[in-house]
Amino acid sequence: YYSASPLSLHSHQLPPLFSSHVQAHYYSKHSFPLNMLFTFFSLLISISSQNSYPYETSYRIDCGGSTNFTNAFNETWISDTYYTGGISALVSEPSRFYQQEEKTLRYFPISYGKKNCYVINVPNGRYYFRTFTVYDNYDGKLHSPSFDLSVEKTVVFSYRSPWPEDVSKNGAYSDLFAFVDDGEADVCFYSFATDPPVIGSLEVIQIDPLAYDSISVGNHVLLVNYGRLTCGSALFGSGFSNDSDRFGRAWQSDETFRVEDSIVNSEGIRVVTTGNKILGTNQAPNYFPMQLFQNAVTGNRVLEYELSVDAKLDYLVWFHFAEIDSSVSGVGERVFDILINQRNVSRVDIFKQVGSYAAFSWHYTVKNLSSIFLNVKLVPVVGHPLICGLENYALVPKDLSTVPDQVIAMRALKESLRIPDRMGWNGDPCAPTDWDAWEGITCHTNKDKSSLVVSQIDLGSQGLKGQISEQISLLPNLVSLNLSSNSLEGTLPSGLGLKSLLRLDLSNNQFSGSIPETLATSNLQLVLLNENQLEGQVPEKVYSIGVHGGVIDLTGNKGLCGVPSLPPCSLFLSTGGKIAIGLSCLVFLSLILLMIYIFCIKKGENDYDFGLPHDLMSLAAKRNRYHRQKSMMLVEMETQNVNRFPTTLNPL
Repeated sequence: YYSASPLSLHSHQLPPLFSSHVQAHYYSKHSFPLNMLFTFFSLLISISSQNSYPYETSYRIDCGGSTNFTNAFNETWISDTYYTGGISALVSEPSRFYQQEEKTLRYFPISYGKKNCYVINVPNGRYYFRTFTVYDNYDGKLHSPSFDLSVEKTVVFSYRSPWPEDVSKNGAYSDLFAFVDDGEADVCFYSFATDPPVIGSLEVIQIDPLAYDSISVGNHVLLVNYGRLTCGSALFGSGFSNDSDRFGRAWQSDETFRVEDSIVNSEGIRVVTTGNKILGTNQAPNYFPMQLFQNAVTGNRVLEYELSVDAKLDYLVWFHFAEIDSSVSGVGERVFDILINQRNVSRVDIFKQVGSYAAFSWHYTVKNLSSIFLNVKLVPVVGHPLICGLENYALVPKDLSTVPDQVIAMRALKESLRIPDRMGWNGDPCAPTDWDAWEGITCHTNKDKSSLVVSQIDLGSQGLKGQISEQISLLPNLVSLNLSSNSLEGTLPSGLGLKSLLRLDLSNNQFSGSIPETLATSNLQLVLLNENQLEGQVPEKVYSIGVHGGVIDLTGNKGLCGVPSLPPCSLFLSTGGKIAIGLSCLVFLSLILLMIYIFCIKKGENDYDFGLPHDLMSLAAKRNRYHRQKSMMLVEMETQNVNRFPTTLNPL
């Protein structure tokens, strides 16, 4: 089954083919005049552009599936991935489903938290999102679940138990167009009571950013499908036939949406088909497929369609025409008026606009619709009216989202605090605004009402065992932080010195180290750091919080010092102080020993190095003694000669 429009959250009942629900607020868009005129030159350009398609990013996820595969229509599907939690399952009767991706599903028990998501990293741009949702009593409980589904932080579909029987048993497709501007395409589920949300398949396909007149509609609007009809043809498109659609769209037969009364009955409806090529198809920015314009419906009198919608919303209605009846060959031969909810919005002459066998599409915005039905009539003026296709989209403005830096901070805290799955910290911390924020988190809008910011974190007594990330400094709107009575450890980050912070309760944990000086820069009125393992001197400005009317509790930290009621730091050194002193003494002693070595021991070694060798000194001493002894002998001999023997010889 293909969902032609979402089931409303309001009280009215819609046809059973429609499986999904919409809840959102909308804003008005202007209508567009019918003044398009195709020239032969533009048609040649359209033909040359048919083979080029620059958008290649696409993901087709078989939710609950375990293998990659290519289906009968040559579409590549990947095994289940990019999810934040949940469990895979199989429908109760797989043989009844033709497509492999329809036989498996993923469901999200409450043990994974109330909020779960698929988050896919993609280039920024515009994307086509399509979901297949099925229950088929996969859990044997005979109870279809109640849950919401959001795309890009905006609630778009709401499922309420009990589902229509055929939808519950056979499943249904729903789709929309949305812009991605943060590099992540996200589809999230929010559980009501204890019902586990389910999903059978998810498709995210990049499309032309200018498609469906996005310049006028705007990037911050989602186009939610409330009916995409092919007139005079059976269901075709992605996942249903081999007929290609660049965007992955499927086109549902118009037969069940045509109104037939006593004046215009089934015999008055005629289907026109052609095998001729249609100019102006498969071209940017909308890439409407050629097959859409090769079939048409015409009637003897009035052609009338009725689509179920939600009241008080705005809708973008697209009409598709092509003059494929060879009996019409000139301007003015087929002219008809378009009426939407009895209001005449335009007069159409297809041949006058584009000639024969050429595509002509036109759109109109219905503002603040007061009815639960959208009624479209083609009323003949000359000849019989003819139409090839009809689309109807609800204009859903994007919900506010959390400031990107604060998303980074909260994800970092999720990791560092080791947040358990049961708390459902997935997707955007604060959005959608229709849902509760992450468990323990309070958010509000920023000053200019353009984004959401985190104002309170209350995670006391949650059994947390991690530490506080320095990224907490990216939460400049945080007013209150309560992490008391957990088993958190590590040092207190300097990022806690937020000027916005008024209340800080970190009591009954295992934090160590010193109290950061940055806490003095905040405007804290309540500081509870008792029953931890903090050490060192308490900053005077932090302690003065208690002096100036605030409350501060530092008891149960044996290593703190330096303020009244605590030991003086000079007599009670912290472990860190003792280590510092020990290291200082060691360095000083090392310097003393080094100086002794240089000036004493090393100097002595150098004196010996420059002295004469020991052997040379001994030899010199012996020589000196020899010469002294020889001189004394000569003197004695001369004395003896003088006394005994006179001589005439001259001494030698």
